[in-house]
Parts: sequence; structure tokens; C-alpha cells
Amino acid sequence: MLFRTRRSRPWICSPWCLSAFATVMLATHSTLAADEPFLLTYSHQMEEPGNLEIETKSVTGRPQGGNRFLGVAMEFEYSVTNRWTTSVYLDGQATGSQSALFTGYRWENRFRLFPHEHWINPVLYVEYANVDAADKTLVEVVGHDDKEDLIQPNQIAHREKEHEIEARLILGSSFKGWTVAENLIAEKNLSHAPFEFGYTVGISRPLALASDGVPCNFCAKNFQAGAEVYGGLGTSNDFNFRSTSHYIAPVVSWTLTSGTTFRVSPGFGVTSASAPFLMRFGLSYGIDEFGRAVRGLFGSHTSGPATP
Repeated sequence: MLFRTRRSRPWICSPWCLSAFATVMLATHSTLAADEPFLLTYSHQMEEPGNLEIETKSVTGRPQGGNRFLGVAMEFEYSVTNRWTTSVYLDGQATGSQSALFTGYRWENRFRLFPHEHWINPVLYVEYANVDAADKTLVEVVGHDDKEDLIQPNQIAHREKEHEIEARLILGSSFKGWTVAENLIAEKNLSHAPFEFGYTVGISRPLALASDGVPCNFCAKNFQAGAEVYGGLGTSNDFNFRSTSHYIAPVVSWTLTSGTTFRVSPGFGVTSASAPFLMRFGLSYGIDEFGRAVRGLFGSHTSGPATP
């Protein structure tokens, strides 16, 4: 589906609508979340069963020879059990002097292998993506993805449909307040092309570990800081670092007592194939016991008549 705007202001519609809709959804009560600050790297931490998290992941940049763009991925993540979460992503982008587009959807599942904490905690990740080549959410960098991919005009890229399967091995560790996570990525276009590989590594820590139990928005415990490093590793036909993109990005998050978390991450390309600069930012909100509330809503219609 194509959403067009006036050429003078091309990114008012699709991506901003996704972000605005997510903000409107943040009207339900939740408790304080303890999400990591990462925008690309998955850790081993999982939500409590029955919780719903709504999140937007946005990225903007201006590649050399191209126009400034904004990509937005809006996620609805539901925790089925304490070891299985499933998510649906809606992707959109807008490019200066071109158009704003809905670029497709993704369905993601994560499975934690062991219920208890270990020195290293493995998680399996599987995702199906139905997007087009105009997608600029950049939620992963694999294969030989490079800055040239961001320059192709929307009118041309939007015609190329992509059906992909992505798998990740997520390894997460926690030690004295530090969280370290490594993701190994393999992606396959179902219609053609070899496997593409990539990686992302993240490390983070709250600014303070001690808590006096008093709710506050500006306490040091509510802020987390760290860094992510990510990039492509070539393909199954050409597995190496040549002509691949790599980035280093500091990350900061701030969680309010309402449960809303803000994330900011300026990313710097470190190879000639990389975009020089990408600014990422995100907003997430957790709704506790969402599953129970939905079951209660439908259960109320099936209950018998009240006894007089």
C-alpha cells in the first residue's frame, strides 16, 4: 500500500503515523519496565507471561548522493510464556523529495532455551519478513548491505518484493549490573540469493544499581548507558569483511515510572561501505497482564446469567 504526501513535506504520513499511533496506545497502566537500551541487539531478558510491549524503532540519515530518510518499525510484542515471545512489526519509511511508504510487515518469535539464569543464556530467534526493497528500517545489517541501498528511488525499490527468513542465535550474560549480548544473524531470501550473515554486539549498565524503593523519574537507576557494534559478514558464497558495512553506536535509555522507555543511539559508520551517520531513537511501553485483561473481556460475555 502506498501513502503519498506533498513533495515539499514528504514524511508527515506513514512513518510519523506509526509513531503517533504508538504514542496514543500508551494510555494504559503499566509498571516500571527494565528493558535494555539496545535498539538492534537482543538480550536474553524476556517479558513476564501475558505482558504486551508496544515499541517504535526509528532511524534517520542522509547518505551521500541521496536524500534524508526516516524509517520506522512499529512492534507489538506479546509474551506467551516466560520463555517464548512473539511479535509483529509494521514497517514504513519516508524519503525527502520522494514519498512516504508502508514497506511491509515482519513476524518474529524468540525462544529462551533454559528457564534459569546461567553464565551464558542462549535464545533462538526466527523471523519471517514480507517487505519490499524500499524498506529503510535497518533493523539488521547483513551480507553486503551498504549505503548505496539507501539511495535507490522509492518508486523503483517499492516494486521489488522480498520474502525472507531470518534466524539469530542470541547469547546473553548478566554480571554485577552489566548486560552483554551477542547476536549471530543468518538471513535468506526465499526466492533467490545465498544466505547473508551479520552480527550485533551490545553492552550496557544502569547508572546506579541501588534502589531505595521510592518511585522517581530522574533517579540514576532509571538511566542505562552502553554501546552497540554491528555489521555484515558477507554471504555463503563470499563470507568475509570485504565491502561490508560496520557501525559503532553509543546507546542511552531513560525509563519513566509510568513504564515508558526512551532510547537514543547515534551510529557512526567505520567502513567505506557504511553510511557516515545514522541516528536511531525508540519509544517503548509495557502493558502488564494484557493477556489476562483480554481473556477477562471475552470471558464476561460467556458467563451465565446472574443469580437473582
